[in-house]
Amino acid sequence: MSKSKTNRVSAGSSGKHGLHIRRLFTREGVSAFDQFTYELRDSIIRNPQGDPIFEMRGVEVPAGWSQVATDILAQKYFRRTGVPRTDGTTGGETSVRQVVHRLTSCWVEWGKRYGYFQEERDAHIFYEELVYMLLAQMAAPNSPQWFNTGLYSVYGITGQPQGHYYVDPDTGELRQSASAYERPQPHACFILSVKDDLVNPGGIMDLWVREARIFKYGSGVGTNYSSIRGEHERLSGGGYSSGLMSFLKIGDRAAGAIKSGGTTRRAAKMVCLDIDHPEIESFILWKAKEEQKVAALIAAGYPSDYEGEAYATVSGQNSNNSVRVPDTFFSALAQNRNWDLRARTDGSVIRSVSAQKLWEDIGDAAWHCADPGLQFDTTINDWHTCPNGGRIRASNPCSEYMFLDDTACNLASLNLIRFYDEVTGRFNVEAYEHACRLWTVVLEISVLMAQYPSEEVAQNSYDYRTLGLGYANLGSLLMVAGMAYDSPEARAFAASLTAIMTGTAYATSAEMASALGPFAKFKENRDAMLRVIRNHRYAAYHADDAYEGLSVKPEGIDAGRCPDYLLKAACHAWDNALQEGERHGFRNAQVSVIAPTGTIGLVMDCDTTGVEPDFALVKFKKLAGGGYFKIVNQSVSKALKRLGYSPGQIQDIEQYAKGHGTLYGAPVINHETLEAKGLSKAEIRAIDSLCLSAFDIRYAVTVWSLQDESLQKLGITTAQKKDPDFSLLEHLGFTEEQIEEANAFVCGTMTVEGAPHLREEHLPVFDCANRCGKIGQRFIEPLGHIRMMAAVQPFISGAISKTINLPHESTRKDILEAYHFGWEKGLKAVAIYRDGSKLSQPLSARTKKKDAPAAPAALTQEINSELLTADQVLDAARRIIQSSSDTVFKRQLSNIVQRKRLPARRSGFTQKAKVGGQTIFVRTGEYDDGTLGEIFIDMHK
Repeated sequence: MSKSKTNRVSAGSSGKHGLHIRRLFTREGVSAFDQFTYELRDSIIRNPQGDPIFEMRGVEVPAGWSQVATDILAQKYFRRTGVPRTDGTTGGETSVRQVVHRLTSCWVEWGKRYGYFQEERDAHIFYEELVYMLLAQMAAPNSPQWFNTGLYSVYGITGQPQGHYYVDPDTGELRQSASAYERPQPHACFILSVKDDLVNPGGIMDLWVREARIFKYGSGVGTNYSSIRGEHERLSGGGYSSGLMSFLKIGDRAAGAIKSGGTTRRAAKMVCLDIDHPEIESFILWKAKEEQKVAALIAAGYPSDYEGEAYATVSGQNSNNSVRVPDTFFSALAQNRNWDLRARTDGSVIRSVSAQKLWEDIGDAAWHCADPGLQFDTTINDWHTCPNGGRIRASNPCSEYMFLDDTACNLASLNLIRFYDEVTGRFNVEAYEHACRLWTVVLEISVLMAQYPSEEVAQNSYDYRTLGLGYANLGSLLMVAGMAYDSPEARAFAASLTAIMTGTAYATSAEMASALGPFAKFKENRDAMLRVIRNHRYAAYHADDAYEGLSVKPEGIDAGRCPDYLLKAACHAWDNALQEGERHGFRNAQVSVIAPTGTIGLVMDCDTTGVEPDFALVKFKKLAGGGYFKIVNQSVSKALKRLGYSPGQIQDIEQYAKGHGTLYGAPVINHETLEAKGLSKAEIRAIDSLCLSAFDIRYAVTVWSLQDESLQKLGITTAQKKDPDFSLLEHLGFTEEQIEEANAFVCGTMTVEGAPHLREEHLPVFDCANRCGKIGQRFIEPLGHIRMMAAVQPFISGAISKTINLPHESTRKDILEAYHFGWEKGLKAVAIYRDGSKLSQPLSARTKKKDAPAAPAALTQEINSELLTADQVLDAARRIIQSSSDTVFKRQLSNIVQRKRLPARRSGFTQKAKVGGQTIFVRTGEYDDGTLGEIFIDMHK
């Protein structure tokens, strides 16, 4: 087995060359835990029917945490079993203090053991500062850390070994883990290789086993499958390959059978394929064709939710798919040339296809189902710090970690809003740099203590030690600061914060290298890595003519739009990183990514994830005792205050968006008019109590709030009461216009467009990823997302996990424009989502008026329905379902056109006949009402 002793630090090191840690957030002599006030809460999570699916009483959390953060901690991150109690028994974790201590004490223990701290006092301060940041929701590590870290060191939980490996830091020897948790799996992101081999180690079937180890502990994996032979390529033993797609479907099923971390979270998987693979056309259209099958199944009556039978029946639903595109393809596209597809065995050209046709297929598939995304291979490898180790060929499932095959990355994210002073409008650079430094050390220690799912990943992770520091809540920060997301000022602000983060992380990595040694493969990649560091620094200084070895020049920080104190800090961070890196080398080959921060974003109470803008201005907040109430995004009032609006004006604007939450004072529909229509005072009070949390007044004024006596008096039948489309307000005689007028007062418009007092020039500050409410027309255009990514990308070691949101009416041309623009701006990857393109869609920011959906253009002409065949009706239904973004309507339509099954015992007749001397029997089957249901023709030789 290979050994790498270059970065070995002996156990028992005196630590005199370790790191000095200073206090910033904590106080000498005061426990970090004691700087917070705590309270006990109940955590109850219910399904849509209202039944509890998770319940835990007496959860201890800081008083400032939301109920959602409490629920995430209790449901996802508490250890359920094996935690020692004071009475000698074992149980589960019940307090945030237990979890935070479990994490931080484990990091400190490993850091002390291997000389990361100068003195014991530094280790203690390190512990206290991390405890504070976790409890203050300033930062959080990725989910696998919460799942696994400290279970052995704090609770003594071991678990049976699962086939993991690690490199012993004392000897440099590769070893197999003796238990499941003595060395945890803290890494969220993995990239695995696969050989063109069926059953041997490193081959196709072995990949499923390695993936299973990763999924089990809550992590995700990506692989480039381009080494696998295409369909009809020759096999060494004779015959022909069954092709890549057949194996991808097996891997998809394997991933779908595993819940990540043993919880309700799906396994996370990325499938990458080079654009010159012989089966690239099938790969591009794979998910789009499967989505068409889903449409047919939904039209036949199957439910459209993502966990339903329609999606479970088809393939390709358990991975993100990405096509790897080099610059040479864009050259072929620009010159309207053909593109060669090459054999995997010898690289010979199997056939040539139109580059334009391939490009259009990508746009068509993404328009239908949001896959595939694109990864720009040339740009990715231009920024590669370790090219002597091989090319970067793949990414993790969310596309932020991009490095060599068989490597891993553990993530942590900083909550940017916690470093912003709303009073002064300044960002606390000192605190931010301090946090970046400490969390870089946490991630490095996590590499030291980790175990890995294969020998190759263990060795490479030890040799390269890649880290993934990032941030969350950028969208909220920009809004609170009064900056429009799609503005030069916001991009300069975001770029400077990103530059400070990564520059500080690399400087910290160099500091650790001075004490502990650089990563094992640094020497052979020194020149390449320093070239990349210089390019990062050039971007901070916006030195466009200085870049070295880049095919696409990046966007530098716009000095004219960036606050001077942030620009100086960004440049200083990269000056320091380069200077210290040249002197000591680096401890880590990569240090930063921008991850999606989904679950950890919730535990930090972030309004927005990663670099994303906000999704909506009006949201629902969960109450500690159960139930929800409607709130305006907390960033809105802060932004309005920053922009100079008075408290009274802010209240008016917020009420315009979220409504008054009551029928009192409402136009047309109020207590007086409803009582005049025949409703009792008690019934009206019950309806009014629902208005505070209702999205629409129609969901508050329903038949379910009325007594049977009132129903009879109003002439409402039992059938009408059971009809989900029955409108009580319309039955009472209110017009659509009157309902909308009252709805705007009671439930709000869900947007600030048209709000009183709000000046036109301030509207862009409140733009979201999608249109908000029924009347909202503004949203961040797709290219605005890409411009923000382009501002941030030059200061990230890896890439950015982000979705480019497109409205439903976007065309295939719009999608291809977004992809091409992303490449031109120097991004490493682009993923898009057109609203409504998936038949199962988790989020919607718009409520719909009760209008009939527009029919597709092909169906608008007058048609005699009696001349339509059943297949034509079903085909029309499928097309309507595919074109509509209203998931409620699609479910209703699928119920209407659902299959009507014949009775098991049915009537019919049999007719014998002769055709060309051949005897045939024509048999029929009938429905209970006598109508024809089936015809069979039997022929016998």
